[in-house]
Amino acid sequence: MKRPDQRPMHALPMLESQRGALEKCTFCPKLCRSACPVSNAETRETLTPWGKMSLAYFAAHGDVPLDASHSDPAWACTGCNACKHSCDHQNEVSTTLYQARSAIMAKGQSPAGASRVVKNFDQHANRTRHAIAELGVSNSVRRDSKTCLLTGCSYARATPREAKDAIFATSQLVGEPISLAENCCGLPLLMAGAQDAFRAQAERLRDELRDKKRLVVLDPGCAMAVKVHYPKFGIDLSTDAEVFVELAATHVARLKPLDNLPDQRVRYHDPCQLGRGLGIYDAPRLILNRLLGRAPDEFDYRREKGACSGAGGLLPSTMPEVAKQIAKRRISEHEEIGGGKIVTACASSLLSFRATAEEPVEDIATWVARGLNP
Repeated sequence: MKRPDQRPMHALPMLESQRGALEKCTFCPKLCRSACPVSNAETRETLTPWGKMSLAYFAAHGDVPLDASHSDPAWACTGCNACKHSCDHQNEVSTTLYQARSAIMAKGQSPAGASRVVKNFDQHANRTRHAIAELGVSNSVRRDSKTCLLTGCSYARATPREAKDAIFATSQLVGEPISLAENCCGLPLLMAGAQDAFRAQAERLRDELRDKKRLVVLDPGCAMAVKVHYPKFGIDLSTDAEVFVELAATHVARLKPLDNLPDQRVRYHDPCQLGRGLGIYDAPRLILNRLLGRAPDEFDYRREKGACSGAGGLLPSTMPEVAKQIAKRRISEHEEIGGGKIVTACASSLLSFRATAEEPVEDIATWVARGLNP
């Protein structure tokens, strides 16, 4: 007879490939529970990493029904990977929960917010293309350029000023006008649970980039999509992706230290996808050090232990009030240690903080553009 934990995952067979990750969490004493921003904001046992992974494990075996109370917790994750970095096994919780979302959605069960993202994606993609077209009216842009910038949907649509700064800065750093990618990377579809649609969207972006020789990616979520998630789906871009902050850090000597800076703290926030996702911590600090003439101020919880902004994983769509509470916690931490200006490197974090903070919040692309202005 097979041991109970070796039973086939007959109810959600898609999760069989994630068995090891699920079992590590299900039979764990919950040592990472304090790391999860979602369960810290809404203190329910089912929203801890252990709770979310256990429910996915039991659902895969058919031990619990696939109703909202048992399946929705799979979407109660920002993808911040704080639990992974608190785990002795470095267990892939967010990746497994993305897979669980897909398996559950394939069974016709998903939160209204996630279903809405999938239903409205074509409209989202069209609006993104329109926003990119408007950004393309610039001396820094030439459609036939072999160097392409993928800004990301949030930058293009919700923070166009920062997108324009990034376009100018990228063109200056590479020494020529650049082209702009018009297609969304598809990450919202992956986070919603629509893996087939994500693959199709990834293929559209791949085809758009086929004749490009250089790709720079501004948004950390998009960078995670093309550098980490695409290979898992067999999507091979024609060129390796460079992350904008690393490109700027490579040319940091070209940035002019800023004069007449106000006498106020400038504190850097580590975006989860850039930091714990891609391991990029030093580049933005190097940039700010050059521009400020000193090291930027820091949060108490920073780098690998940096706190989430609540903006990832579709949480603002599936659990909007919890997402707001997570952002408020980060802003409270900022205020308790002296306040000042927050600088981040992620459009989603930028938007989340601006909706919460009374003090100014800026993007590092704006600072790089200032340092490159004559």
